[in-house]
Amino acid sequence: MAEKLAIPLLPLAPFPNTPTHRHHSLSSPPPPPSVLPQSSSSFPLKPIIKQPQDSNFINTRHRSSSALNPSLLRLPRRHRRLGKHRDPNKGKPWTHHSLSPQGQQIFQILVGTDLHSSNLGCILIRLFENQGICENQEVGSLGLWSVNADILGIIKGLGFLGKCDLAFRVFNWVRSRNDYQNLLDGPVVAAMISILGKEGRVSIAACLFDELDKDGFDIDVYAYTAMVSAYASNGRYREAVTIFKKMEDVGCKPTLVTYNVILNVYGKMGMPWITVAKVIDNMKRDGIAPDLYTYNTLISCCRRGSLYEEAAGVFEEMKLAGFVPDNVTYNVLLDVYGKSRRPEEAMGVLREMEIRGYAPSDVTFNSLISAYVRGGLLEEAMVIKAQMVKKGIKPDVFTYTTLFSGFEKAGKDECAMKVFEEMRSAGCKPNICTFNALIKMHGNRKRFSEMMRTFEEMKHCNCSPDIVTWNSLLAVFGQNGMDTEVSSLFSEMKKAGFVPERDTFNTLISAYSRCGSFKKSLAVYKMMLETGVMPDLSTYNAILAALARGGLWEESEKVLTEMRSGQCKPNELSYSCLLHAYANGKQTERMCTLAEEVYSGEITLHPVLLKTLVLVNSKTGLLVETERAFQELRRRGYSMDITTLNSLVSIYGRRQMVKKVNEILDFMKQSQFTPSLTTYNSLMYMYSRSGSFLRAEEILEEIASNGLQPDIISYNTVIYAYCKNGRLRDACRIFSEMRCSGIIPDVITYNIFIAYYAANDMFLEAIDMIRCMINHNCRPNSNTYNSVVDFFCKFNRPDEAAMFVNNLRKLDPYLQRDEELRLLDRIRGRYYK
Repeated sequence: MAEKLAIPLLPLAPFPNTPTHRHHSLSSPPPPPSVLPQSSSSFPLKPIIKQPQDSNFINTRHRSSSALNPSLLRLPRRHRRLGKHRDPNKGKPWTHHSLSPQGQQIFQILVGTDLHSSNLGCILIRLFENQGICENQEVGSLGLWSVNADILGIIKGLGFLGKCDLAFRVFNWVRSRNDYQNLLDGPVVAAMISILGKEGRVSIAACLFDELDKDGFDIDVYAYTAMVSAYASNGRYREAVTIFKKMEDVGCKPTLVTYNVILNVYGKMGMPWITVAKVIDNMKRDGIAPDLYTYNTLISCCRRGSLYEEAAGVFEEMKLAGFVPDNVTYNVLLDVYGKSRRPEEAMGVLREMEIRGYAPSDVTFNSLISAYVRGGLLEEAMVIKAQMVKKGIKPDVFTYTTLFSGFEKAGKDECAMKVFEEMRSAGCKPNICTFNALIKMHGNRKRFSEMMRTFEEMKHCNCSPDIVTWNSLLAVFGQNGMDTEVSSLFSEMKKAGFVPERDTFNTLISAYSRCGSFKKSLAVYKMMLETGVMPDLSTYNAILAALARGGLWEESEKVLTEMRSGQCKPNELSYSCLLHAYANGKQTERMCTLAEEVYSGEITLHPVLLKTLVLVNSKTGLLVETERAFQELRRRGYSMDITTLNSLVSIYGRRQMVKKVNEILDFMKQSQFTPSLTTYNSLMYMYSRSGSFLRAEEILEEIASNGLQPDIISYNTVIYAYCKNGRLRDACRIFSEMRCSGIIPDVITYNIFIAYYAANDMFLEAIDMIRCMINHNCRPNSNTYNSVVDFFCKFNRPDEAAMFVNNLRKLDPYLQRDEELRLLDRIRGRYYK
């Protein structure tokens, strides 16, 4: 089992993840050059040693201000002397002054004339007139520089004006000449590929690149970098990595810009840190020093895996190397802390940012609010929103959606809807992220009609469902055990043209495991690998959660060991899954040992882990340990959520500690927590086992009045309450109501009635109920038959019990011989002991 679950580090990249938040460009001017020393691939880096400038080294430092434009990088080609740089603009916006007088005249004609293919050549041939060259003659070495510079300037100028088609026609006209390999050098090809990439015509750019390669054209670093950048800017990250690998294979040395582009790609793909660090090693080996853009990109790479320690290491190394952090640096670092649920560190970044004189923007505040929301500090997040308004920064849709999602996740529906109404009152239109959060909220509360109504409303607001919408619906159906709906929805998603990406696969793994289909979870994981999508921290955690539900703690430990080995650093959710695996596998001692590691700080203490300890200790009935974790949460000032409070209601309710339960309910009311179905089910359980059993049905009615849909547990609890107290008529009434509501009775439902009939010497009715459940495709379990034989023995009728077992195959044709023998042994043990 463990071998099947060992997750390899794959060389292929995943499909791009659909962004849910906007990101600022990380571009910024590079500081003076420096060289990274040779060291291991792990960060933090050692201090950078300055290297004297030489002509070759300086050539690697040309850059653009925001877009990575390879045509601005001019390194010597392998088969030709270069001469001067042919781009006088050197990264500045294009101007016609870079053209010769003849080139300027031709450019104006191209821009101002409605050209046909027949007269394009007549205009472009004038480029060669000053060189005394006829149409079929090749350009000599003396005229090469001037003509090449004009071709580069014209193509870039047409691209600058948005005339992509005309630029491509000019390029193809030049390419049709016999001497095109002299005229179309690296910067020209790179400029054309960049223009096509910016226009979204990356497939055409790829075909051009492949054709030039097949024709034996000397493709250099500029063309390779432009192709990598074109793929990256269009979200085709796997193809970008493929071109980068090919570039390395043919011996074409990447430049600083190339490395910056591929690092950005790896960050978008969520590549493991070990893979990112290898790229830095290659940079060091090539003698290329990172610039500010590189460092900002490295910090950004830490977002996906919540690698806040690595981000902090890069940040400190950047300052040691003499770079001054800019606004982008602080915002990206703050975002890393936000995604890592480190609100205190995020606030520290904001303070340093203001000390340095950088004014926080809406992006800054949104990242800070996200940090507090992810850490469960919702009231503090609202305070920061107030500070945001006080500074004159208007909250936007991202601000409101982050807060709404936080309150929804905590179970504070009323607060969530207040945020939503405030957003609408402020004239802020909901976006796709807002609708996705609404869908998730209704789905989590089993309000499926409201969920689908929101789905329809989204379309009326011109918000087309995105990959996150589909993932949210898959997650809702999965957590409600709706196996068939998960499969059907996944098929519909693919029919709608959405390509499954990593988050989709992660959602499917979780969905199927929640449905109890562990084999399907592993099948999805296998499909993910075959598709070339690389697992990340979320994938590992989804696998761990699936293992935890099955109580497979040994396999969980092996996955954690693999993660610690360097593939993917475990976080608090990983250890939370391990705690659940121990609890479900009845490994109480191991669970307590891991808890001590959390309390001692050996594993970084996080509110998520403390909340998990409340939950797993409650589940296993460890009252003292449950209260210890809860008190630790309160002592440290961490906020509560509905799941944690439900755990306390559950364990107190099972022990009939009514006063304690009421204290928790009062706290929930004061803190504006919305009771969930789990809350009500725990209360019904408590009352069903007490003298106040009539309260169970009252709570059942309360569930419906609060807009929730009772589930099978709700009805079974009330049926049990009435059967236990001899109220068969009322139990049958609830049974009928359950079936009318569309809920199918399960084996527990039938077993409650069978046990009641057997306990009251109504064995014919008990056998009829067994027959009924089999006819309704509900398989009896061992408890079904145990009730009948146990009460036969209790009434001193062991012979009738044996006769029941011997004739049971007529009633249940699927009964196994082992089960018959077990029941006969049980009769002997019960009566003849």
